[in-house]
Amino acid sequence: MTESVGPERLLAETEVARAVEDLAERLAPRLLPDAVVVCLLTGGLWFAADLTRALAVRGRPLAFDALWLTAYGDKTRHSGTTTVLAGLRRPVSGRQVLIVDDVLESGLSLEAARRLVQAAGASEVLTAVFALKPAPAPGRRPPDDFAWTAPDRFLVGYGMDAGGAYRALPWIGALPQA
Repeated sequence: MTESVGPERLLAETEVARAVEDLAERLAPRLLPDAVVVCLLTGGLWFAADLTRALAVRGRPLAFDALWLTAYGDKTRHSGTTTVLAGLRRPVSGRQVLIVDDVLESGLSLEAARRLVQAAGASEVLTAVFALKPAPAPGRRPPDDFAWTAPDRFLVGYGMDAGGAYRALPWIGALPQA
């Protein structure tokens, strides 16, 4: 019988929590009281939940919305096309918006979300991701802020998945390299 090898641990649960707290400390002064946080589903949900709680503790109990985008499916690379499965439900016209996602890799999904929010009339769009991976291609726009500099590995845990597996891990790992 062959044993499967699980993900290699890269960032412990306590380190994830500390990185979120540090990011919230930096973001809170930049956010207006009526700003809206827009979480990119599905992966950004874990990070968005922790970040919005950390911002609320710092006097920024912000409105919350989500965009459900798909670009990876069950694959490990961005398809090059981002499809909107569910759009915004909360009006953002004339408001500051903070888009949050789990990881910035190609930047295509975050850029698609930025365009959607701008088209909805946001007065300002900020972006924050938990994990910032090395830029694979020139021209990728960096997020306004991030919690952790990630290695160029396929990450899982804390919302990041491999074909739906590993999302619920409270720590971040990387799949074995082929």
